[in-house]
Amino acid sequence: MHAGPPRPYPDPSAPSAPPAPVTVLGLGPMGRALASAFLAAGHPVTVWNRTPGRAGDLPDRGAAVAGSVADAVGAGRVVVACLRDYDAVRAVLEPVAPTRWEGRLLTNLTSGEPARARSMAHWATAHGIRYLDGAILTPTQVVGTAATAVLYSGAHEVHEAVRDTMAAVGGTGTYLGADPGRAAAYEVALLDLFTTSVYGVAHSFALASAEGIAPDDLAPFAIGISGLLSEMIPRFAGQLRTGDYPGERSTIASAATTIAHLIDAATAHGLEVGALTAAKGAADRAVAAGHGPDGLPRLATVLRTGKPAG
Repeated sequence: MHAGPPRPYPDPSAPSAPPAPVTVLGLGPMGRALASAFLAAGHPVTVWNRTPGRAGDLPDRGAAVAGSVADAVGAGRVVVACLRDYDAVRAVLEPVAPTRWEGRLLTNLTSGEPARARSMAHWATAHGIRYLDGAILTPTQVVGTAATAVLYSGAHEVHEAVRDTMAAVGGTGTYLGADPGRAAAYEVALLDLFTTSVYGVAHSFALASAEGIAPDDLAPFAIGISGLLSEMIPRFAGQLRTGDYPGERSTIASAATTIAHLIDAATAHGLEVGALTAAKGAADRAVAAGHGPDGLPRLATVLRTGKPAG
């Protein structure tokens, strides 16, 4: 099923049925932020964490702290899991009797690989649990506000059943279809972009420092680079969609030469160059296949297949 457009959730303050009881499993920073948002929207909230004492001010604000996972699941109509990984979710839920899940729905906002999300959905279905997978794309401090963005995937009827309750998380939600691994797939791709970008920022500051450039002096020029990326992303998407990679702006061959200079400069200062070497390897494979004159978006095909497509 193709992803639908983002849809703002219903206004939680609009007249409707009484807010559904919600259970939040996992009280790390994101779990506490989720519980706080549900409380603010008027939901009865029960929380549970493997390590006691992590509830912070949630009990003072009206949250009940469950003494066991089974009690926590039994207290909510919508159970929201936000744990370390999918293994942790299964380990926590495995002892809960199937009868505890009657009339309840599980929304799993734990991060992990798409394959693990699909496996988790299969496990949940086998245990009689109505399951929806999801990914939060925003930091904890904006959860519950209009800036929140959440992706969901899995059974459509479960998404529709939890949609009004999940409005408390705030912002915009996007349902991506019946494949339960779809939300996780988006998340890992976006985290890939974020992680490599953060590494690139840190590496550039390290190289600048090695050359005697103060961080505050480099920063204004680095912001200019981030502006270039905002233009490149939709352009890359369009070229990857059409399979046409014009090189009028920049070419893979010129990029390979530039990366070689960066590796030499970083190596001279003893900086690690693993990421740069990987980028150079992808560019070299494309050039060797005769795609040196092509634009940079073609590198995505090299990274996926190990060789240029087409």
